[in-house]
Amino acid sequence: MGGTWARRYDRLHLHTVRGFSGLAHYSIPRHYQKYLSREEFVAYLGEYARHLKLRVETSRPVRRIRMESETPSSWIATTAGSEWKCRVMVVATGQYRIPILPQWDGRATYQGSLEHSSRYTNALPYRGKRVLVVGAGNSGTEIATDLAENAAAFVALSIRTPPPIVPRDPFGMPVQRTGILLSFLPDAIADRFARLTARLILGDLTRLGLQTPKWMPYSARRVPVIDVGFISALKQGLVQIRPALASLTATGAVFKDGSTEPFDAIIAATGFSSGLNDLLETKDVLNDSEEPVDPSGQPTSRPGLFFMGYTHSLRGHLFEANLASRRLAKNVERYLQLTG
Repeated sequence: MGGTWARRYDRLHLHTVRGFSGLAHYSIPRHYQKYLSREEFVAYLGEYARHLKLRVETSRPVRRIRMESETPSSWIATTAGSEWKCRVMVVATGQYRIPILPQWDGRATYQGSLEHSSRYTNALPYRGKRVLVVGAGNSGTEIATDLAENAAAFVALSIRTPPPIVPRDPFGMPVQRTGILLSFLPDAIADRFARLTARLILGDLTRLGLQTPKWMPYSARRVPVIDVGFISALKQGLVQIRPALASLTATGAVFKDGSTEPFDAIIAATGFSSGLNDLLETKDVLNDSEEPVDPSGQPTSRPGLFFMGYTHSLRGHLFEANLASRRLAKNVERYLQLTG
């Protein structure tokens, strides 16, 4: 269980608190810390599977999902060596399945190390090196901080679209709890409160080279950067801010403002796609972003097909997964009863 989590970088911790991060019917035990580490969350998932006596098949990647018949519904998942047939298909491969590595001009000629952030484990291979991290999401800022704190010679973070940054525990309260409370307010008011809180606790970030955010969490329905050391690293001069990356040279980077700089390694924290367009033969259940049209846990336009884990929320992905899985169970039960 937790194969994706097990492959993430060593520094990774949940940004959501233990009490709001457990899955349905088996909460995270209290012997785990408030913000679970990567290893702890993987261990919890193993406990979860054992507690619920789940049958988990590993090393069975699904290559294709197709509908064999609509009435009655029949779905087929094709793996490398077999086909699995079922009446109900729940797709829960997540929003972060396929790494996106941009095709920058000059990429083929760059002689340094270039990898997606999904392959980053720790700072050890980058000691003494000049490193550019591209992308200022949560992974990008945390990886830049990890590199800076663990003996990289120089660390820069290239930012295309300035994100909002919020403290993880404003005024001693986990930001997740604040997010749950503010979700009941109009977006404009919630955004104003988030901006004020960040300014009071983190200070004027424009003095550190960060531009004013181009979007705000509640109106954009996007998760902000949750600060777990990045701002401190900036204030200490351990991480430098750079403009958007325009292209690569044999020895480094060219930025949008025309400046150039040498780098031994580049880590692309440039996001993921769901990969659902290639996985599913049925395309009408997806939007232009290759994500499900229908909410997680709810019926779709195709009989017997459901999705889980695709909710964009400021209340926490695991919190939403708990709620959506309960809806899913009721909807699947109702569907099976109605279709005999």
